[in-house]
Amino acid sequence: MGAKSFALILTAAGSSARFSSSGSGSVSAAVKKEYEPLQSSLFPTQKGGTVLSCAAEAFLADAATDEADADTAGNTDNDTADKPESRRYSDDFILSRLIITVPPEADHKAKALKALYAGSFVRNRLTEAGLKPEFVVGGADRSESVFRALEYLAGKNEPDVVLVHDAARPFVSPALIRRVLHLCAEKGAAAPAIPPVDTCKETDETGGRITRHLQRSRLAAVQTPQGFRFKPFFEAHKKARTDGKTYTDDTEIWGVYAGDVFLCEGERSNMKITYKEDLPVASSLPAPTASDTSVSSCPAPTACVSVFRTGLGTDTHRLVENRPLLIGGVRIPFEKGELAHSDGDVLLHAITDAVLGAAALGDIGELFPPSDDTWKGADSAFLLKAAWERVQKAGWLLENLDCVITIEKPKMLPWREAVQKRIAEILGCETGRVFVKAKTAEGLGDIGEGNAVGAQCVCLLRMHAD
Repeated sequence: MGAKSFALILTAAGSSARFSSSGSGSVSAAVKKEYEPLQSSLFPTQKGGTVLSCAAEAFLADAATDEADADTAGNTDNDTADKPESRRYSDDFILSRLIITVPPEADHKAKALKALYAGSFVRNRLTEAGLKPEFVVGGADRSESVFRALEYLAGKNEPDVVLVHDAARPFVSPALIRRVLHLCAEKGAAAPAIPPVDTCKETDETGGRITRHLQRSRLAAVQTPQGFRFKPFFEAHKKARTDGKTYTDDTEIWGVYAGDVFLCEGERSNMKITYKEDLPVASSLPAPTASDTSVSSCPAPTACVSVFRTGLGTDTHRLVENRPLLIGGVRIPFEKGELAHSDGDVLLHAITDAVLGAAALGDIGELFPPSDDTWKGADSAFLLKAAWERVQKAGWLLENLDCVITIEKPKMLPWREAVQKRIAEILGCETGRVFVKAKTAEGLGDIGEGNAVGAQCVCLLRMHAD
């Protein structure tokens, strides 16, 4: 089965009335929160940025870029059928359309485009993909705005899946987006959610009296992006338009007219900008949870510090006769070697997973699946280099690698320096950033009996803000 197409709807048609209100409740001159300056959390070194551009970045950050399209990168036509690789969000999904809902005033399309392109990443990535943003005038409320966007999508290059995301949520991570896409493709409708921090109560119409005590263990704070199969989602919205009800989000519409909505793990750092005080300062952003891959943002590059991420990679291969023993890109004389789909370099495989994991950009099995004969006998140095280039494009730098090889024989100490040098060559870094040590299994298990070899790698990546 081929990759599914998905369209992204960024909702930015609201009035930002609460954002424009002062602490006393009075309303100042209208300020559109999505156009407010904000330093990118994914790419702190990038100059400029707005709430809107930061919200779009994560949906583009994981898309692979096809260098073969470089000669046509200036093409701005919206016919992208010939550029699937440059729009590939992962092995399973391809971004096909980017829709932004805007207020009805005539100047908002131009303002939204300026805000979207405030940081260079979004403009460059859309150009590489041959995509351009499409603007739809929103309605009186959120559901009407989303319906208009769906109506605009219908009948022309319809996607398999649509993601609806608050343009005022600029801290969403690529990992969260992948979770929503995969669950949506499996179940039909998906949304991220986190456990509520406060105890929620149901009140009377005035809000002054508690009428029902809710069981917090069964409550969830639902975030965006929310994902839906396009056709049933559009049909559900058509029905909701005429039922006279008010819906606060799209999961409610799907729940009434299409079926169950399934939840995946959200991220506490995926906060929504509603009031001016929600615009972050470096010291007050919520710390990302263990599952978060987004990084804390800050109001200006000078206020930022370096952001660090760690990654862990492991691999094990059986040792058999008539195969070369490859460790860290160096062929080591021995009577046995790794049995694998590729050349089997166990250490380079562990390093590849470590750097990809730290950047939340997949793993070696996703990028180079063993089911694909393209990678049969592949040079693991090539695989690592390709993965590392992907990590570098996302803005990450290598601080260090610490590696452990577990093998009973042969002794690795004589080869350590050569292995460290070769790894540094592959990654284009100083040799001092790479350290390799070896252990035996003390005769225990397959490794101890000389029938297998294992490797572990911990890496530290840094994203520096100038």
